[in-house]
Amino acid sequence: MILVTGGAGYIGSHTCVELLNAGFNVTVFDNFCNSNPEALARVEQITGKKLELIQGDCRDRAALVAALKQSQAIAVIHFAGLKAVGESVEQPLWYYDNNVVGTLRLLEAMQECSVKTLVFSSSATVYGDPVQLPLTENHPLSPTSPYGRSKLMIEEILRDLQHSDHSFRISILRYFNPVGAHPSGLIGEDPQGVPNNLMPFVAQVAVGRREALNVWGNDYPTPDGTGVRDYIHVVDLALGHLKALEALKASQDAQANKYAGCLTVNLGTGRGYSVLDVVHAYEQASKRSIPCQIAPRRSGDIACFYADPGRAFELMGWQAKLGLEEMCASSWHWQSTNPKGYQS
Repeated sequence: MILVTGGAGYIGSHTCVELLNAGFNVTVFDNFCNSNPEALARVEQITGKKLELIQGDCRDRAALVAALKQSQAIAVIHFAGLKAVGESVEQPLWYYDNNVVGTLRLLEAMQECSVKTLVFSSSATVYGDPVQLPLTENHPLSPTSPYGRSKLMIEEILRDLQHSDHSFRISILRYFNPVGAHPSGLIGEDPQGVPNNLMPFVAQVAVGRREALNVWGNDYPTPDGTGVRDYIHVVDLALGHLKALEALKASQDAQANKYAGCLTVNLGTGRGYSVLDVVHAYEQASKRSIPCQIAPRRSGDIACFYADPGRAFELMGWQAKLGLEEMCASSWHWQSTNPKGYQS
């Protein structure tokens, strides 16, 4: 049994699909503060399998202990947390409380219940402004937002915990830019309010929910002047969590942790696409025009950001397989069949 915190969210729901398809039993622990229970019903529809749901907050240690005991979990995948960079700048205490304190309570509960395997949802924002590209796991860590700093704080907590107790098997997965949706069109990204990320905003323009896309700056030192990012299909990302679990299990079976603490890897494609690359690919996928408005650069935005994903392949045998065409096509399939997200 795997306990998945935040399992009703965008990445969590896709990972639940892959876990169930791989034969795992799954219990989701979620407070639905930025997700929808409908996603879990659709996960069951996709897989034809049942999962368990426990509604609760990761800051509630007693609830976590009860969930771990009830589920008889052997491992935890920890997605639960807040994730909007701009919002974290406006409300830093809320982010530190949810992300850092919530993870502390989870680790205390795991320790109490002797559950010692954890896959943690980190972020490439821990790197901050890139000193060199592509970004390797050894790049200096210097996040520029409370969101990124909350992820780095948790990483440091995890490294300290594993150093103090070598029976913990921990994987830290640094995501780049997750996009796309399950090929069924039943689950996908359903942001509340105005989307913070590029592709869901583009999707909402394509489906008619928004008039135009603001392109923040077209004078960067990139091929077309717009910012370049490493976009990764959410299904590839979900499969990375299965590979992480397998790697931790192999390490445990060998009675040695070859990762010298925590298995820390980038999950990205290693290729950057510009804002306009994404817009043009989405126009091809949707057969619709995406109106764009060029706006001044936003403070804190950087020109180019993409991964070196080689370590994930070396240590876990994982690599991204789906390209920008599949990312846009699956996103459009989800958005066009669910124009108002799960409220459709």
